[in-house]
Amino acid sequence: MKRAALLCFFVLSFLSVALGQSGRKIAPTPTPFVILDNPATYSESKPQPPRPPRVIPSLKGSATNDPRTAQSENQSKELPIDADETAIKVETNLITIPVSVFDRNGLYIPNIQQNEFKIFEDGVEQEIAYFGTSDKPFTVVLLLDTSASTRYRIDEIRAGAKAFVDQLKPQDRVIVVEFNERIRVLAELSNERQTIYRGIDRADFGDGTSLYDAVDQTLRKLLKDIEGRKAVVLFTDGVDTTSRKATYDTTLDQVEESDIMFFPIYYNTFIENRGSMPSRSTFPQIIVSGVGLSAGEYAVGKRYVEELAAYTGGRVFHPASTPGGLSRAFEGIAEELRRQYNVGYIPKSDGTPGQRKSIRVRVSRPNLVVRSRDSYIVGRTK
Repeated sequence: MKRAALLCFFVLSFLSVALGQSGRKIAPTPTPFVILDNPATYSESKPQPPRPPRVIPSLKGSATNDPRTAQSENQSKELPIDADETAIKVETNLITIPVSVFDRNGLYIPNIQQNEFKIFEDGVEQEIAYFGTSDKPFTVVLLLDTSASTRYRIDEIRAGAKAFVDQLKPQDRVIVVEFNERIRVLAELSNERQTIYRGIDRADFGDGTSLYDAVDQTLRKLLKDIEGRKAVVLFTDGVDTTSRKATYDTTLDQVEESDIMFFPIYYNTFIENRGSMPSRSTFPQIIVSGVGLSAGEYAVGKRYVEELAAYTGGRVFHPASTPGGLSRAFEGIAEELRRQYNVGYIPKSDGTPGQRKSIRVRVSRPNLVVRSRDSYIVGRTK
């Protein structure tokens, strides 16, 4: 019995040594190692979260309590997506988007080559079919808030707007629009500097703020049929008090479906206006509704201009914290429009009309800020 046990032990020991020497392992086969992209070697645009439907408080009362506003909201929701109002123009299946690249201090990064860019649609990398810089003419709407809340800034508005025009090239065109309770075109589409300057000089403050209506009319009427690169430079504190046809949400729906970039020049006029209580002559619509200019309403206004910029690939400028103030902010917008990269691709998947496609742009350099539109809507076939 002992002899049999010793024999078994000897056989098992021999097999163990033999298998070890032959390199055979009893352990399971390891999972293949996959090399992933290293985020430390590149910079990438940040997609915006889906925008949830919401009711935004208004100085003229709740949107749901105003039958005219409710009707406008219902009509907007029922409108089909127009092929002329897609987030990005699609011609012969080529998607072309402007891309801005800066360092962490906000300085433009020049001389980035095509092979340093990657573009992804719905997470799938696309082949870049077009690459260039934005040296083509563009059309800009100067949308100037001349409501009573900005009355302390009217001279600065005029000076800053002219500083912006001075940065443009001769072939660039401008439309000058002011809005308070009313919306007025002060200078029609033109590249004549004196015509534009005269329009800016006509800007003067009045009562009320129809900000949402002004954005709506700019998109639907002023820029809809204009071809080429388009942008809106919007001077405002973001507070709407008298719009009747458009709302916070309906206008953001429109900008997401357009190919127009928004560059808000944001002023927080709350501190300046806090010391002067509203009067019937200055803010008649506020006295009638019984609502004042509260900090909460200014917070809504600030969020509105931030979303206008974020969902169109633009940028908010804060003159109060910008060296050189408003004039330098306008100059920064002109510089950005002039120095953008254009990246184009033909989608690997066509998609269906009305489908929203997400976009991410990557640059193979670390620690940069990459800004572009993050989506487009597949247009309908005519």
